[in-house]
Amino acid sequence: MIAAILFCVSTAAFCQFALYYWRANIANAATAEISDRVKIAAGISASVTSRDFRALLTVYDLTPDLVGSSHSHRAIRAYYFVVEKIARLIPPLTSWAEAEMGMCSRYAAVLVDQHLQSNMNCAAQVRGV
Repeated sequence: MIAAILFCVSTAAFCQFALYYWRANIANAATAEISDRVKIAAGISASVTSRDFRALLTVYDLTPDLVGSSHSHRAIRAYYFVVEKIARLIPPLTSWAEAEMGMCSRYAAVLVDQHLQSNMNCAAQVRGV
């Protein structure tokens, strides 16, 4: 019985650590510079905000995958929608949720930029052959 309790506590602590580590990686990647071509493609005027997330995902979904399937946007999409639901259900957490959704939007913009760059690199390789 004690072993089962220790296992459950250890698993919960590991899951919490994994979530914090994942979120720290997302926050770090979201600080990268976003190119103007992504902003123009998504219809973003100045800086990326939490309201630009859906436009960025639309741009991501519209660009073809030339270098294989990349599913890194699914986790951030799920996180964005969970945080959005939390903001609707618990109004005092709205400012925290806006900050988190803004981080998700910036990360999505970085993903779109990387996606477009890899497509351009792949197209350049094909032209070179």
